[in-house]
This record gives sequence, C-alpha cells and structure tokens, in this order.
Amino acid sequence: MGSELPPQDEPARPAEPAAAGEAAQPGRPAQAGQAAQAGQAAKSAGPARSGRQRLAEAVWPPRVSRAQLIVALLLFVLGLGLAIQVRSNSDSSALRGARQEDLVRILDELDGRTKRLEDEKQRLEDQRKELESSSNQAEEARRQTVEKERQLGILAGTVAAQGPGITLKITDPKGQVQSDQLLDTLQELRAAGAEAIQVNGVRIVASSFFSDEGGGVGIDGKKITQPYEFKVIGKPQDLEPALNIPGGVVQTLEKEQATVAVTRSAKIVVDALRAAKQPDYARSSTS
Repeated sequence: MGSELPPQDEPARPAEPAAAGEAAQPGRPAQAGQAAQAGQAAKSAGPARSGRQRLAEAVWPPRVSRAQLIVALLLFVLGLGLAIQVRSNSDSSALRGARQEDLVRILDELDGRTKRLEDEKQRLEDQRKELESSSNQAEEARRQTVEKERQLGILAGTVAAQGPGITLKITDPKGQVQSDQLLDTLQELRAAGAEAIQVNGVRIVASSFFSDEGGGVGIDGKKITQPYEFKVIGKPQDLEPALNIPGGVVQTLEKEQATVAVTRSAKIVVDALRAAKQPDYARSSTS
C-alpha cells in the first residue's frame, strides 16, 4: 500500500486591522480611539492663536467691495478739492503786505471810479428829462447835439482840449522801458478817468497802438524817444493816486531803473490834433 502524505500546514494569514471605534486591546474603552483622533487633529491644526493674531487675519488682506471702493474714491476727490481750495486761499496777494495808507488810497480810487459812473448816469438822466420837459424840444435837441459833437471831437482828437490834470514824465536812461509798459500806463490813466491824453506830441485816441521801435517806442507808427511825457486832462485827485498804488505803474517803471515824475496842474493843454477820417463803408442809420 502506498503511504499517504502528511497534511501540510496552511500559510499564516495577516491579522485584520481593528475596526474604527473598537478597542485595540482588550479592556480599553471605545472612547479612547476618538480621543486619539482628536489629539491628532489638534496637532495638525498647530498651536493655539491669540486674539490679536485672529484680529489681524480678519482685517488683512482687506476684503473691499465695489461700493466701498467707489466711496473711498469720492472721499479722496473731495479731500483733494478742499486741499486745493485752502491752498489758493492762503496764497499771498499783492495787497497783503501793503501799508494802511496804501490800502486807503486804493479804496479812495475805487470810490472815485464809482462816483464818476454815477455822475455819468445822472448826467444822461438829466439830458433825458430836459428833452422831455423842454417847451422847444427841437432847440434843446440841437443844443445837446452840438455839445455831444464837441465831446466826441475831444475823444476823437479832432479838436484841442484844456482843463485840470497831470503831467507824467518818464526818464529812461538805460532804455529798459518797453512799449507794453507805456500801454499799461495809458490804460491805468484811462481807468482813472483821463479824458484827453497826448504823449510826446502824439494825440491818443481809441485806436492808438504802441510798438517797439529801434532805440525807442512807436505810437501809431510814429517813433518817439525818451523822456516820455504824458499830458493828461482829468481829475488830478484820481489820476495821481492811480499811478502810485502798490504794484502800479510807478513801482513797475522804477523796477526798470526809470525815473517817474508826476505833476498836478490846474490847466493842461492837449493841442495835438488828428485829422477827421471819413469812414469808407459805415453810414449813419438815420440818414
């Protein structure tokens, strides 16, 4: 009989891992596994953070919405506008450092200009009333027309004029005075109430212009040389202060090392004349 082979041992099987929640060893309660898992989670979360750290993480990086961005932009523009306004208001003006007597003189000049405008308004109203109340309106209208023609002749430079005023003499030994400075002088005199002006024998009218010429200044294309002498008819009490205001004509010319002399006079004669020019195209609408 053949001999039977002895039975071979079965290979060992690896032990199955314990299920979650079951005790790893006999006698340990089931909650031990949960505590171990919680401990591992706490270790992975890192050390506990302080209140300051949590606050910093809450505010940074900032979470800005679109509405907050628009409001911030509007506040920035408003603040910039206020800053520019404050800066412009704080800039020093030409009158900030002026003396009290200079400020009083400027105020008197402004009052004088206002009074002249009021007088002109009153004069025109009186003429209107005379025309309305005159028994012979035709004769009154003729008289006013003659008077108006005389006034216009003075303004146009076609007739001589005389009256109170000033003489302004500008001596420029270094030749620094330019035509624009003489034009500024003329404009200041007109603003102060000058009614008739001539400069070095040239009658000034509404169309007069100044230009720089070689070694001098030209008025209406006619060259004049220094000293420049202005003969001005008007109220001396208004004309002279207008030239001497802080930062005005006299100070500007003196900065160019020119010498300025202003003389008041009870009688100034302006006798330089302009030829009456007949317009080529304009005609009276009443003719």
